[in-house]
Amino acid sequence: MIDAVLVVSFGGPEGPDDVMPFLKNVTRGRRIPPERLVRVAAQYLDVGGVSPIQDSVRRLVAGVRGQLAARGRPLPVYWGNRNWHPYLADTVERMRAEGVRRAAAFVTSAYSSYSGCRQYIDDIAAARRAAGEGAPEIVKLRPFYNHPGFVEPLAGGLRAARAEAGPAAPVLMSAHSIPLELAATCDYEVELRDAAGLVSAAAGEDPRGWSLVYQSRSGPPDQPWLGPDVESAVAALAPGCRSVIVVPLGFVVDHMEVVYDLDRLAATAAARRGVTMVRSATPGDDPRFAAMVCDLVEEAADPAAPRRALGARGPAAFPCAPGCCPGPAA
Repeated sequence: MIDAVLVVSFGGPEGPDDVMPFLKNVTRGRRIPPERLVRVAAQYLDVGGVSPIQDSVRRLVAGVRGQLAARGRPLPVYWGNRNWHPYLADTVERMRAEGVRRAAAFVTSAYSSYSGCRQYIDDIAAARRAAGEGAPEIVKLRPFYNHPGFVEPLAGGLRAARAEAGPAAPVLMSAHSIPLELAATCDYEVELRDAAGLVSAAAGEDPRGWSLVYQSRSGPPDQPWLGPDVESAVAALAPGCRSVIVVPLGFVVDHMEVVYDLDRLAATAAARRGVTMVRSATPGDDPRFAAMVCDLVEEAADPAAPRRALGARGPAAFPCAPGCCPGPAA
């Protein structure tokens, strides 16, 4: 039995005073040079010190709550973040105090990877330990990169971007880069390529007529990460290209990696070549996306419930296999 839903996300600052404390939370225990933090903080401050992810997740929580009620499942929907208020540990303690026994956790990451899957599983386990005796059981819902409620909103965004950019504009499918060490231990790249083909096909495009690019790497310079980088891909567009479409394939809602790394940095790289970049929408505000969350909750509540997925790979495993998406060796 599922008696609550927990939306788990990354978190983001909601004002200038939040920026540096938030970044220190994000980079705790990692070899990030202090000057890198200062540069990233300047990017946040350049847009007012507010990440759009917080309001995006608030809208998602409200949408899920409303759609669950409409389906006759009026479950409480909680929200906890890895790196900012409301912190996951505080939310799980609140759930314990309010008598929640077993919750389904929806993580705002569509793919299998250490940072998008295993690390959240570990975060949930740590929050339960902190809550102590009586902490609710919490099961993470499956990766949803090929669920129609994720694919179809992205496809709608691609169709709208195509109408704006014109028939000749190439399509770049962009996702957050991860270290090659971690990419080798999970299905991240395979799932991204599957999702790119599904989104293209659903948009009425050539299912292979896209390029997969990466963005927002943040590790030490001597550590190899997935590429090519979106800015490099934009800079290498064929002569005569006048517009390019960038689909934020790896992102559920808008946050700084979308509104700064794509809308500012990648768009500027395009403009320097005389190219107009058209960025399609993230899926999180689409009612079909909230409906997808409800589908996943129903899967967790009832093993006989239909498990919707597009493409040949079918739905991802639920619950996640023990030891999936392992972390770095050191």
